[in-house]
Amino acid sequence: MVEREAVIVAEEGLHARPAAEFVKVARGYSSEIKMIKGETQANAKSTLTLMTLGATKDERVVIRAEGEDEAAAVEALADLISKG
Repeated sequence: MVEREAVIVAEEGLHARPAAEFVKVARGYSSEIKMIKGETQANAKSTLTLMTLGATKDERVVIRAEGEDEAAAVEALADLISKG
């Protein structure tokens, strides 16, 4: 298992368009990927569950992956969130 903290920089937070882009990238990896905000976890391969986190600009989230490509998945997704 690999995890990394990231700060959401998108002005609109993690809502429709940014969440859909995040899911598109996450689905390119075979690992099980979660996004965690506080005590709440969401499947990073589902736009709807990501949006239920209600993550807004400047909030910190943790991206956690488990599987054969976990390190690459976490790195790519954390960079995506951090760059907006």
